Amino acid sequence: MKKLLLLTCVSMCMACGSDYLPKPKGFNRIDLPEREFEKLEARFPYSFEHSAHSLVESDEFNPNEEAWINLNYKDMEAKVHLTYKPIDGEEEKLKSYLADAINLTSKHQVKAYGIDESILRTPNGYTGVVAELSGEVPTQFQFFVTDSTQHFLRGALYFNVAHKNDSLAPVIEYIKVDMMHLMNTLEFKQ
Repeated sequence: MKKLLLLTCVSMCMACGSDYLPKPKGFNRIDLPEREFEKLEARFPYSFEHSAHSLVESDEFNPNEEAWINLNYKDMEAKVHLTYKPIDGEEEKLKSYLADAINLTSKHQVKAYGIDESILRTPNGYTGVVAELSGEVPTQFQFFVTDSTQHFLRGALYFNVAHKNDSLAPVIEYIKVDMMHLMNTLEFKQ
């Protein structure tokens, strides 16, 4: 009996080896929809094609700014905030809007690992700047587009969730493509 008890104890000790590894945490499955675009036909001084999976909403925090809107990706818990400012041919306004856009992006340098900026020219001849931010920042993608004389449109992507950005990477990339499409189809009204 003692031998059986000893054998059982030894077997149990050997069965509890140190090569046990806990299972890694899983990540949520993200199913992204097929791309579809709709033309924004509204009272705004601009038009563009936006994702059919986003809802166009007024900016509730700035009700006096009628041309400020949000593209709400409800299923992805994300919003693209779009702010519009008229330049009206005033160079000082343009300089002020450019400085504000650059300052808003640079405020994220505290948490950002890096900020990659690119200058682009849209098919309609407008100039734009795209800023892609990496790290645990509240906005991973920002842009502005202007015709340099009459119109200035700025956009920024925000999420309504507290996930780490590496978990959101597929959604961020999906919406970046949508935002690039928005910029390439942007038309300012005269």
